Amino acid sequence: MPMSPEDFHAYAMQAADAEGRLPLSRMTGWEIFPFEQAGLQVVPLAPPSLPEPARDGENGADCRGCRPSRALVWSDEHWRLSLLAPSGVPLILILEPIAHHDLADLPDDLASEMGLLITRIATAIESLPHIARAHVSRWGDGGAHLHVMFVARPAGFSQLRGSCLVMWDDLLPTVPDDQCKHDAAAVGEGLARSYGGLTASLG
Repeated sequence: MPMSPEDFHAYAMQAADAEGRLPLSRMTGWEIFPFEQAGLQVVPLAPPSLPEPARDGENGADCRGCRPSRALVWSDEHWRLSLLAPSGVPLILILEPIAHHDLADLPDDLASEMGLLITRIATAIESLPHIARAHVSRWGDGGAHLHVMFVARPAGFSQLRGSCLVMWDDLLPTVPDDQCKHDAAAVGEGLARSYGGLTASLG
């Protein structure tokens, strides 16, 4: 029988201290974790709050994803790829459907296109000589308009590998704007060659 939100909270609290703080995670002992364990503590686990607040653009209403404001890198009739800047890592790109969809209601034809686009975008990012890996993620807790993120890990920095890369992005100084735009344009051009669509001028 699945645990209710209240049951899940009660179960988790069995491992918490008197202040409701869970022990440090296993991740804090990883060599790629960006903080030292000394002085770290987990925030108290709050009880569930239902119903959850609506995400931005829920049911397509007043959706920021439908009114893109980021610098466009590439697009076709169904998809757009934009630059998320500033960033501490060399490049962060976001792929979104032009029509309002979330992952759960994405039509099969667009889902097929998305799978191919993800591989082509990651390949284009990893073809940049100073990039070792393109990390791909979809979160979806903040906005109801589907957005897939591509986070580029710089070559030679194995300390930044894995799931902690997004934390390192927030810690590193921001990459110069002209460098981000140069890399994004190269990815857009590579995607246009391998998949089709149109590149956009990043200025």
